[in-house]
Amino acid sequence: MGEAGKIAIVTGASRGAGKGIAIALGRHGCTVYVTGRSRQAGDHALPGTIYETAEAVTAAGGRGVPVRCDHAFDTEVEAVFAQVEKEHGRLDILVNNAAAIHDELTDPGGFWEKPLKLAGLIDVGVRSGYVASWHAVQMMVRQNSGLIVFTSASGAAHYSMGPAYGAHKASMDKMAFDMASDLRHAGKSVAVVSIWMGALLTDRLKAIIASDRKKYGHLDGRCETPEFTGEVIWALSNDPELQALSGSTLVGAQIARDYGITDAGGRVPATAQELHPGLKPLAFHHAVVR
Repeated sequence: MGEAGKIAIVTGASRGAGKGIAIALGRHGCTVYVTGRSRQAGDHALPGTIYETAEAVTAAGGRGVPVRCDHAFDTEVEAVFAQVEKEHGRLDILVNNAAAIHDELTDPGGFWEKPLKLAGLIDVGVRSGYVASWHAVQMMVRQNSGLIVFTSASGAAHYSMGPAYGAHKASMDKMAFDMASDLRHAGKSVAVVSIWMGALLTDRLKAIIASDRKKYGHLDGRCETPEFTGEVIWALSNDPELQALSGSTLVGAQIARDYGITDAGGRVPATAQELHPGLKPLAFHHAVVR
């Protein structure tokens, strides 16, 4: 398939990582379906809408298609995939990035001292990623090709912002591993990976850094751009050895080096292990119980 022909869905792409990934895929001529809840300014405390992201994808050289979707509702998710099926009959890349992130996540205190709504990461994050992948695989198995990506982070393997966040990230990695096992067992050439992103210089993180420079100022100059992971995903989707990586949790900064990808300005972001010696994705056992 030619570069301009790839069809992608990036969930939770009104802003942040999802927006950057969608724009990066647009640079390579992809048609990118941009999902999210924000349709106009004021829908969220942070700037960004699905329409703005879609326009940025088109401006980058692709075709952005905004689709309003609340990933808490399975019927809305189903409608996104039905639209892609109707309009293209195929899907090449799914990026599971939608997550229910609340500002209180970074507040001090134990999990019991924070609002119960933080558990929403288990619904819009873990469960929603499963549901979107289930729909994506219906098309990908039929065409016997495709790439599903979960956006994860090193919080899967160390404490970070509480149990809801940790459970979300660890679940991304394990779902990629298990989904790849099922697909491999069925003899299908559909790859599933989880990617550890570094700290991303998004509007949310900029606000967090500004709110407490003593605590978060060390992140200045150490963040990845939101587009960086999108470039990694594009390289993965074109790797003839992709199936060998299926089921893996990949450290984005490391796999980028393997592909010769740099971030804005030619910068090479630090890997998780460079920032925290000994830190690496969990190794899941090869035993299979069916």
